[in-house]
Parts: sequence; C-alpha cells; structure tokens
Amino acid sequence: MEEDEDEVLGLLDKVLEDEDLFDNEMDLDCPFTPMELRTFKGDMEKGLEMKKLVLSGFLASEEIYINQLEALLLPMKPLKATATTSKPVLTMEQIDTIFFMIQDIFEVHKEFYDALFPNIQQWDEKVTVGHLFQKLASQLGVYKAFVDNYKVAVETAEKCSQANIQFQKISENLKVKGPKESKDCTTTATMEALLYKPIDRVTRSTLVLHDLLKHTPKDHPDFPLLQDALRISQNFLSSINEEIDPRRTAVTTPKGEARQLVKDGFLVEVSEGTRKLRHVFLFTDLLLCAKMKKTAVGRHQQYECKWYIPLADLSFQTLDDTDSLPHVQTLSEHEIEEMKIKISTIKSEIQKEKKAQKGQGRNVDRLRKKMNEQESYLLLHSPTIPFRIHNKLGKSYLFLLSSDYERSEWRESIHKLMKKDLQACVLSSVELQVLTGSCFKLRTVHNIPVTSTKDDEESPGLYGFLHVIVHKAMGLKESANMYCTLEVDSFGYFVSKAKTRVFRDTTEPTWNEEFEIELEGSQCLRILCYEKCYDKSKINKDDNEIVDKIMGKGQVQLDPQTVQSKNWHMDVIEMNGIKVEFSMKFTSRDLSLKRTPSKKQSGVFGVKISVVTKRERSKVPYIVRQCIEEVEKRGIDEVGIYRISGVATDIQALKAAFDANTKDILMMLSDMDINAIAGTLKLYFRELPEPLLTDRLYPAFMEGIALSDPAAKENCMMHLLRSLPDPNLITFLSLLEHLKRVAEKEPVNKMSLHNLATVFGPTLLRPSESESSKAHITLASDIWSHDVMAQVQVLLYYLQHPPISFAELKKNTLYFSTDV
Repeated sequence: MEEDEDEVLGLLDKVLEDEDLFDNEMDLDCPFTPMELRTFKGDMEKGLEMKKLVLSGFLASEEIYINQLEALLLPMKPLKATATTSKPVLTMEQIDTIFFMIQDIFEVHKEFYDALFPNIQQWDEKVTVGHLFQKLASQLGVYKAFVDNYKVAVETAEKCSQANIQFQKISENLKVKGPKESKDCTTTATMEALLYKPIDRVTRSTLVLHDLLKHTPKDHPDFPLLQDALRISQNFLSSINEEIDPRRTAVTTPKGEARQLVKDGFLVEVSEGTRKLRHVFLFTDLLLCAKMKKTAVGRHQQYECKWYIPLADLSFQTLDDTDSLPHVQTLSEHEIEEMKIKISTIKSEIQKEKKAQKGQGRNVDRLRKKMNEQESYLLLHSPTIPFRIHNKLGKSYLFLLSSDYERSEWRESIHKLMKKDLQACVLSSVELQVLTGSCFKLRTVHNIPVTSTKDDEESPGLYGFLHVIVHKAMGLKESANMYCTLEVDSFGYFVSKAKTRVFRDTTEPTWNEEFEIELEGSQCLRILCYEKCYDKSKINKDDNEIVDKIMGKGQVQLDPQTVQSKNWHMDVIEMNGIKVEFSMKFTSRDLSLKRTPSKKQSGVFGVKISVVTKRERSKVPYIVRQCIEEVEKRGIDEVGIYRISGVATDIQALKAAFDANTKDILMMLSDMDINAIAGTLKLYFRELPEPLLTDRLYPAFMEGIALSDPAAKENCMMHLLRSLPDPNLITFLSLLEHLKRVAEKEPVNKMSLHNLATVFGPTLLRPSESESSKAHITLASDIWSHDVMAQVQVLLYYLQHPPISFAELKKNTLYFSTDV
C-alpha cells in the first residue's frame, strides 16, 4: 500500500517537473508555416481570402486554449488516485468541485479543432466551415454549468492551496504546452489563471463570428450557418452575462450593496515630487489608489491602499484656480533613447540564448529580469501628460499619463459614474481592508505593459514605417473646427506621432493627408478627433496649452498579416457617432533603408550631392538652403519640429516641385505646412544615393566615436570631417549650425540637441548595403542596436562641439578643441 501511495505521489511530482507528459496526448500542428503566412498573397479584396486569415488566427488561439485546458486537467487524474489512499492531497468532492466541467469543455473544443484543421489545410473557395461553428455554438451549454460553479471552484482551490503545501505547489506551477512549432515547449501558469480561461473564452465567442461574416459573401453556403451560430452564441451570452460580470467585478459591502469594479490600470502618481507606480481601481462609487505590497516568497500578493476618494466628493481641476504643475523628476530624451536601445539589446541577447543549446534557461531568466527592470523604469519615467483630481476638502492628486487617449478614457469613465445619484461613502478601516483585499481578485489588468511579461507566442509588434492616409470624418451633427492626431504604442506606452491640419467650420472634414509613422514594436494605432479651441483664456495651467475638446477616439490593432501587404488597407473607426475613414500600409525597416539612386539626373532627389551642387554652381544644394530658411523663418517655435510627421502628400508635392525646378517653389514653400517642409528636408537626405557622411567613412566614424581618450576622439572626428568631399562637408556644416539654432528654442519647441541627433543621425550616417549584409540582422528589433546608438552619438558629438568652420578644418595642422 505504501509503495502505491509513493508511486502516486511521485506521479504528482512528475506533473510539476516533466513536460514530456504532454507530448502523447494530442498532435496539434499549425496549418501554416511562418513562411507560408508571410508569403500569403491572396487578393485581399476577396472576402474569402481574408476569411482564411481570420480562421487561421482563430485556429492558433484555439490550439493555445486547448493546451491550457489540458494543463488544467493534467493533475486531476493523479489527484483522484491519491484521494483513495491514506494520504489524500484533496478529497474527491474537492477535486470534482475544482475541475467541474473542464473535461467536457476540453472535449468539445478538441473535437471542433480536429474538424476545422483539415478544412483550413485544404482551403479553397468551396470549403465550408459554418456547420462546425454552428455545432460549437449549440454545445456552449457546457459553459453554463461551469459558470454557475466558477466562484465555488476558485474559492475551493484557494482554500485547498492554503491548507496543503503540495497542492499549492501544483496549483502555482501548472505547465502549459506551447504551439507545436514553438521551440520553448512550455510556460507555467497558476490554477486560478487557467480556471478563468473558459470564462474569458466564452465571453469572446461571438467576436470571430462577426469577423467571419464580414468576410463571407452573402451568397456563400457558409453565410446562413454562421448567422445562425452567431444568433445562438448571442442568446447564450445574454443569458449568462449577468452572472459572469458580477462574479468577476463586484464586491459586496457590509451594507449589502453591490460595488462593482468598472476600470483599473497602472498609472504613475506624483507623490512628494517623486514618481510612484500605482494600481488605480475605479469602482461604481469610489476611486481607490493602491500599491502592491512586498510579500515573502510563496505568499499571495496583496495590495496596500494609499488613498481613496468617494466619487460624490471627487472633482477635476478647473482652468481658473488650479496650481501649476509641481517640479517632477524627468528623464531627458537622450536618457530615454539610450534606455530603449538597452532594452532592445537585451531582447536580442534573449533571442540568441533561446537559439543556443538547452540548459541556458537560467541565463534567459536573468536577462528577462534585467529587461523587466529596464522596461519598468522606462514606463515610470516616460509619461508626461498631467491628470489631476481633487476631493471636496481641497486635497489634490496628480497622475502622469503617456497619452491623451488614456487620460480621456479615465475622465469619461469617472464622468459617466458621477452623473448617477451618488451618496458620499466613508469606509471604516475594516471595510477599506476588505475592499483592498478584494482588488487582487477583481483586477482586470494583471501586469504592467512590459515585453518581459508577455508570452513568447505573442506578437513582438511591427518595426518599420506605417503609412497612414486620414481621408475624412463623417457623422458630425454640427459644424466644427476639427483635426485628428495619431498615436502608436512603443515600448509599452503610447506616443503621439502625427497631426492633421485643422479643417474649419464643417460637418464633413476631408483631409486626405498621408503620414509616415515610425514603428518600434508597435501593435496598435489610435486616432483622436479634436475640436480646435481658439479661445486663449482657456489655458490648462498643468501643461500651459490651450485645451482642445476631444470629440471622439478609437483604435485599431496593427495585424501584421493585414498591413504587411503592398496594397493600401482601408478601414473605418467609429467614435461617439463619428466615423473616421483612413487607409494604411506598412514598410518593413529593411526595405525602408534601401537607397535607390534616381535614374533622372536632372532632379535633386536620389542624385549625388556633388552632381547637384555642380549643376547649381552652389556650395549647398538649393533644396537644403530653402528648407532651412523656411523652417528658421516660421517653424523654429513649432513643437516637435523635425519629429512630428508632415503630410506625405504635401512632401511628395514639394519633392516633385524641387525635382522639376518649378519657378513658383518659393510660393509653395510659404504656403505649405512647416512640418511638410521639415519632412521634405529629411526625405532629401534619406534618398541620397549614399548617406551624407558617405559609405566609405562609416566604419571609421563608428570607431572614432567609440574612442575613450578625448584628445584622440577629437583628432579622429575632425580628421574624418576633413576627409569628406567638399559638397558633403559644407552641406553638413550648414545643417549642423541650423540644428543648433533649432535646439536653442528647446523650451518652446521641445527639441533638444539629442532629439535632433536621434532624428537625423541614422539618416546622415548609415552602413552601406554590403556592410548591412555582413551584420546578418535577423530580428527587426535589432535595428535599435549599438550601431544606431553610435550613429546618434556621432551627430550629437558634432552638435555639442564648438562652431566648426570649413576653412579651419582644411588647414593642415591637427585640430584640437580648447576644451581638451
């Protein structure tokens, strides 16, 4: 008997240690290889081809879900075996409660997966899948019993975990098998997290049906079947949603009231002049600010309440009497860019470790921890947009957010609740402790948005350039002065990247403006619509800018399979009754870096700088002189000059005018948006057949900037400038002095020398294609490498240097700075 018990307990230990137990259960192959997905070139205008992409994505998520269910079921058999011994880990009743209906749900989805898989493998326009979704929808009833038992199952699992150390180890270290093609075979998850997966899955069951119907022709045999499946799913969801939501988001107060969690998330609070990362919880009657308490290893995490405000006592800042923004520690743009480069370098090291032989797990964990620290620090110090709230006693609290979109979301959620008839609530210490203790279970945002917390199979995002055309807005009920801004995520937070011109006094603004937006691991595009305020009395004292009203906002996921097409992809975002129509297309960074010499030597773009200056009989190309002059005349005070994208269509118009040497170019320049002129100058340097600082000297610049001795570095860097062809050198010196003048206005335009070096460095100084091919860059994120950092540092070196004259450089004597 003892031997049998030891054998069973040994099997339990095996659950914790041996990932091979998974391999014999099922064989879930992905229907497409990565190469097939990348090269999929179906006509996207035909709904059936898009339908195949939707189905393949859904099938991949179904595989992950089945693996999660399987991981949940894996310890059930050995636990049941121990229940009949003299040393039971759990009783049979506890096991049945915790794992109730999981086996049934697993079988339903495994059967669905096995039936759908061959249909996608042998895909053609005649393939039908509607009957499979119809059958799956009809079997959703298994979830009803699961939902009814869910709360009891989680509570039972938690009690058993506290009472039995062996079960605690099992429940906190369940191994989930990765996709078949994944090299990293397993990840770990807690039992509580996996028990929630069916709840999450069933509440999203209608989403794929909506997408499939959108891309299925109405005369296709699948269309009525999918419609029926959607109807069944919606009816089922409406019957259980009322049960799901309160269990997930509500806590009962001692007075018997249902207090529901409406929204939560991580925000940066300014406390005593210092940035602090907080988890903020918005309930139906109060706002609670908490921080995660430090707990001993093996103990459950808990929150500590820092403060709370009843919504009945909450108010936002007024424009008349608010204090100015207190001094808060900030990182310079230079430090932020360096941190991004460090993070990207660590990512590359992690990828290299994963490709190395097994047994390197500890090294990967160490690097992940290091990356988590860097990303967390970046997220703490990057937000700058103020969000201030007050209580009725006059106490104010200040948060810093990364985007206006996020600030608007919090304001709208709070305003919506404040419209209700709220009673001021005062919590006793016990009530506050109970509420704070419930936050850990109720929270919907579990981790700060850093890469190190993401699953390996999650998309790393896009690296390159997103071209976006904002066409028009429809649905305005009255005339407005309207413009749009575009935001994309980068390193866990959102950054404003572009802004349309203001379209005045109309209900149908039509911009048709194109922007080129640089992406750094981006996964989402946001569009915000504003009504322009021309009343200078309405100043926000927190950021000293006129407050424009947000009329609507929306976002769209950047699906690589959709945007990585040579064709434009048109879409519509609906927001508060307004529809914004836009198109987008993506260019990978490796393609965007290629320089294509112009075949027409009569123009200026793509033509050698020596050819242009000789033809013009000038020392600096006319296009460079005119753009610099216009920027200094009316753009030097423009916030984000050279960083904010100009309208692509305007830039192309200026490019064509300069290439054709149009007589009215000066008139065009005076009428054109200043960001378009700045963009034209950047485009000119980017399209030179070789970079301004030349391919030949690139390796030497990289070596020179890496020198440690100041005198040696000075001598080398000046020698390299003397080695440039005269047209390149004189143009470079002219640009240097211009950028220094722009940086002098940094308090107004927010463009420091480092900002300008970051914008222009990789354009003026870049390895040749032969050098790039030697580097064997395999990851898109590797572009943020030491090379890019060095390119920025080279330009920054010259920008921070005392004035450099052409005549002095050309002297034969060695050039040393007086500072050295």
